[in-house]
Amino acid sequence: MKLLVINGPNLNMLGIREPAIYGSQTYAQLEETVRDAAREFGFDVEILQSNHEGVLVDAIQAAYPNTDGIIINPAAYTHTSVAILDALKSVGIPAVEVHISNVRQREDFRQVSYAGMACFHTVMGEGLDGYRTAIRVMKEKLSAK
Repeated sequence: MKLLVINGPNLNMLGIREPAIYGSQTYAQLEETVRDAAREFGFDVEILQSNHEGVLVDAIQAAYPNTDGIIINPAAYTHTSVAILDALKSVGIPAVEVHISNVRQREDFRQVSYAGMACFHTVMGEGLDGYRTAIRVMKEKLSAK
């Protein structure tokens, strides 16, 4: 099974950016967490990070039809990108939204998730371990088919 893990803007700055919110682990550690979990749950995984909305949309579209699932942390685009929502809806690939912090406990503007509207599940507030949870949830969903 093939899994695409997409990370949005500023996640490449993990470990530097607001460690009180996002922790001190780095983006390299996030990638390691994802690779380990993907291996554990039997996925071939591709990981992408971009600060550019169009790159994320292009990656979602390119995933069709040869990807079984998408894990996405749209980061700041969570709250602004109808384009990412539309891309996820257009490909019809099962998707799980993941956030390192618990966005429900943050600023008012973070309470709307456009990308989440196209996802069957959301994981938040688990730090990098949330990616492992998201991959497990995806495995359960795909195994139930």
